[in-house]
Amino acid sequence: MTRQDLKSYYFLLKCSLLLLIFAGTGAYTQAQKLTRFVDPMIGSGGHGHVFVGASVPFGAVQLGPNNIYKGWDWCSGYHYSDSLIIGFSHLHLSGTGIGDLADVLIMPVTGEVRTDKGRQEFPHNGYLTTFSHKNEIAKPGYYSVKMDNGVAVELTASERVGFHRYRFPKGKEAHLIIDLKEGINDKITDTYLEQTDEYTIKGYRFSSGWAKKQQLFFALRSSKPMKKLLILNEGKPLTGKMGKGTSVKGVIGFDPGEFVQLKVGISPVSADNALANIEAEIAEWDFQSVANQADAKWDKVLSRIKIQTKNEADKRIFYTALFHSMIHPSLFNDHNGDYQGTDNKIYAKSNFNNYSIFSTWDTYRAEHSLFTLIAPDLVDDFVNSMLAINDQQGHLPIWHLNGNETGTMPGISSLQVIAEAYLKGFTGFDAERAYRAIRKTAMSDLRGLNFLREMKPIPSDSNVYRPVAQAMELSISDGSIALMAKALGKNEDYLYFSKRAKNYHLFYDRSVGFFRSAMSDGSKNPVFDPFKSTKPWSKDYAEGNAWQYLWLAPQDVSGLISLLGGKEAFNAKLDSFFTITSKDTSEVLVDLTGLIGQYAHGNEPSHHIAYLYAYSGQQWKTAEKVRYIMKEFYHDDPDGVIGNEDCGQMSAWFIFSSIGFYPVFPASEEYVLGSPLFDKATIRLPEGKSFTVEVKNNSPENIYIQQVVLNGQIQSKNTIHHRDIVKGGVLKIVMGKLPNKNLGSSIEKDH
Repeated sequence: MTRQDLKSYYFLLKCSLLLLIFAGTGAYTQAQKLTRFVDPMIGSGGHGHVFVGASVPFGAVQLGPNNIYKGWDWCSGYHYSDSLIIGFSHLHLSGTGIGDLADVLIMPVTGEVRTDKGRQEFPHNGYLTTFSHKNEIAKPGYYSVKMDNGVAVELTASERVGFHRYRFPKGKEAHLIIDLKEGINDKITDTYLEQTDEYTIKGYRFSSGWAKKQQLFFALRSSKPMKKLLILNEGKPLTGKMGKGTSVKGVIGFDPGEFVQLKVGISPVSADNALANIEAEIAEWDFQSVANQADAKWDKVLSRIKIQTKNEADKRIFYTALFHSMIHPSLFNDHNGDYQGTDNKIYAKSNFNNYSIFSTWDTYRAEHSLFTLIAPDLVDDFVNSMLAINDQQGHLPIWHLNGNETGTMPGISSLQVIAEAYLKGFTGFDAERAYRAIRKTAMSDLRGLNFLREMKPIPSDSNVYRPVAQAMELSISDGSIALMAKALGKNEDYLYFSKRAKNYHLFYDRSVGFFRSAMSDGSKNPVFDPFKSTKPWSKDYAEGNAWQYLWLAPQDVSGLISLLGGKEAFNAKLDSFFTITSKDTSEVLVDLTGLIGQYAHGNEPSHHIAYLYAYSGQQWKTAEKVRYIMKEFYHDDPDGVIGNEDCGQMSAWFIFSSIGFYPVFPASEEYVLGSPLFDKATIRLPEGKSFTVEVKNNSPENIYIQQVVLNGQIQSKNTIHHRDIVKGGVLKIVMGKLPNKNLGSSIEKDH
């Protein structure tokens, strides 16, 4: 089936499903909501790895279907190419390149009871079942599927509770499997299940995977009495109503044709807290009300940006991207404020909402900047969560997952996330405490900082993995710290960290024209090929090659331009970057998708590069590249995200770029102009303010900015400042078919 055939089929399917939805909720009401433009299936195929299921914005619960885990493309538990369901679990990651979670799997089954999920090959010999996408509905806060075993499934959620609704077919035995063994790519360390009354089960699932010490407690409340319950461990039946071991499962029997509802609360602290979460968030058995509330929560956050465009596909892409950007970070506390810290201690009744799933290497580039505009009510909680992690583990988070520091990816990107929040005026955290945490982390021995703080390169033969990538990411952090130090009046620190922000220069090898590591004796790392990104070539870089890392200095673009020989040489090299290809693609990582020459939009280190032309006097080339990326690498079908969604960063790039600007260096508070996609976009701000981008002469052909007018004043710059956005106003952009080569001759000249 061609892409066009798939899109036509998929559009007709969505229309049919929407008619069903309208029939249940009223077409007029639904037609007013922005949630109607969200298609959670976008990015569920290809390498998007997005979560499919029921959740609310930034909620702790992501309740959705699981296939058998078969590797990288099943990192979220579900992939559009699959046709088997093994059950519905309560935690999922969205868009990551590593799999984990999928805790507390529940599967409704009919007929003969099997307590193992089965296998991919037919005969499946387990409790899994086949299904068809034509029997699925996925929309914000709601998921349903009629499985081929005859069970009709509906799911919705609140922040900490998953709500299940199952209709079993008549004439067949009906059971629910609670499988605490199953997860994504992890190893069980302990499981527990106990029936406390005929309606209630409590338990926990402890495991070790990407999160080395994952602990999830849960409570299950059934709408029907659970009179027949079998508990097993390692496949062996246990006596009584309690089971503990490494793979505990429960089998609940119901009458044929039964209609069963379940409320499953989760907690990082205790099963009692999980039960309290149910009572606090979903006290009644009104499934439709909870689903409507979830839809309303999503519609509220989606309405923080309203766009106008004649292209309906672009609306679906935009609002689905906005939806994906607000799945993570995720709540990691109970309704009463309790949470478990990185130190495994319980912190009771915290005065802030604790969050986890901080994919900062990805999300510092644009998603956290997006939050400062569309989720300003949560930014302080994100920062306070990071500061609490610092207190508990001794340094700020790197890649934090459900109470665990995974240490994944280079740098310590929470440093710039916190600095950006302070510089953009957020005051709901202690600025001095935040700066102390930043400075302590930046002066530690982590990630090669023991070399960098002395202005020395990290040797290739040291124990620091990916030294070039580490140094370049940490130089971005240092540039951010310098700006925060200056704003706090810490002039000595400002000068020191400004100097450290140029440490990336230490790795530039003029003989090859790329950044490259050196050995302890000063000789260059002999393993070098600028096109290759797999081992052993990847020792210097993280998920990229020397070409892609050549541009990773957004904190010092003027210094990078000078390093590469001035603007003319810089632009020539940048042109080559977008055109040159390698004859041998066998050494290219699977992550490096969305290629334009050596540019790889499917991976984050490339995300700012198209905007660099604006710094060197050729903004029109930024416009060309950005428009091409938006149209070629974002689509409204299951294969519609060109690479890992990475907890919202891939979507944040599109959201900013389609509005017309992008945060190349977030801590600078400036956004670089690109090429707006929509006729009009309005960002709703606190205190009733709004910022509107109005685009004149917009069309697929008119991709070049001719004139920029901010609140009636003609602008000569290639940038817009954060303060100009948050105080509200109107940015008018006039577009045309031909480049305006006099538009903002360069950002460096403007400042």
